[in-house]
Amino acid sequence: MYIEFKGNGIDGPARIGRVFSSKSGKTLHYKDKKFQSLKGGYKANYFDVETGDEYWISGCKKDGSDRLYSGTMEIDIDVREEYWVDIRKMPECKDQGTIRSSGKCYR
Repeated sequence: MYIEFKGNGIDGPARIGRVFSSKSGKTLHYKDKKFQSLKGGYKANYFDVETGDEYWISGCKKDGSDRLYSGTMEIDIDVREEYWVDIRKMPECKDQGTIRSSGKCYR
């Protein structure tokens, strides 16, 4: 999944990582963080249950245009091969740990 921190405004650090859903589907888990839906919000759709910080979490785009604004995304080591081979169809990049996205919008 694509995970972008929005606590410092509309543009923050982003990464591709493995996210798990709770049995009820109401909570997402990423590493040591738990997220719940904002059920609306400004350019964020989840919040960190512990801190209240807002995030955008979504499925990865096949073309790599996950960010709203241009920037770099880190790719967790445990999902790199899956991301590059299965999602992006670019197996030659399977060891690459960062990606630069041009974004969908310009500031």
